[in-house]
Amino acid sequence: MVDDKRWAAYFAQVAEDLLADPGEVTFARVVHRAVDVVSAADHCGITLRQRGGRSETVAATDDLVSEVDAAQYSLGEGPCLEAAFESGSCLADDLRSDGRWPRWSRAATRRGIHSVLAIRLHAENRTLGALNLYAERSGAFDPDTVDTALIFASHAAEALSKARLVSNLEAALESRHVIGMAQGVLAVRYDVSYESAFTVLQRYSNDHNVKLREVARMVLETRALPSARLGRVDADLGDLDPA
Repeated sequence: MVDDKRWAAYFAQVAEDLLADPGEVTFARVVHRAVDVVSAADHCGITLRQRGGRSETVAATDDLVSEVDAAQYSLGEGPCLEAAFESGSCLADDLRSDGRWPRWSRAATRRGIHSVLAIRLHAENRTLGALNLYAERSGAFDPDTVDTALIFASHAAEALSKARLVSNLEAALESRHVIGMAQGVLAVRYDVSYESAFTVLQRYSNDHNVKLREVARMVLETRALPSARLGRVDADLGDLDPA
């Protein structure tokens, strides 16, 4: 009973630390706190689930995490993808003998990762992504460690949701994707650089008081500049005719 009370008090403190100032809750803070709380983990990252089945690592304790996560996304297999899109959590005690993700496991073990625990992050009845804990030794995550990680992940998801980080970042990532596509449309149509295309979008946004992502959406819909009467914007394109 005493141990249970101490355990509850410990996680109450963890939750308080994460939620002390919602404005200061960041993905980076969560991943670094995770390796403190789950001492068996040597590395940690957060995968955010995007529209269309896409995934993105939004925080990592180090470059190794970014590398092994990127390998999962490019290969289309791995524990963090399963946790974010399929199962509630995913544990692999030894990647050298685990046959679920053969290509990714080889990539991970080459980088010194031998066990992994990926946990779905969910709050307010929606899945946000996954908390990915990596260890350099096999068998690092015993049942008690898994329980600890599950509790931490629950508190972390709640903190991130309350800080509105997830919704804000999702919007930012979606905007970046739309703007990048619009740059490509203008670059090809008017035979200009991506930098010049961005200048055009930004100038139109400022001159017409329209959000940049909305200008980009108009470009994607019409496959051209939003208006034939762009004034200064036309000048940025050097009055070139469409290609």
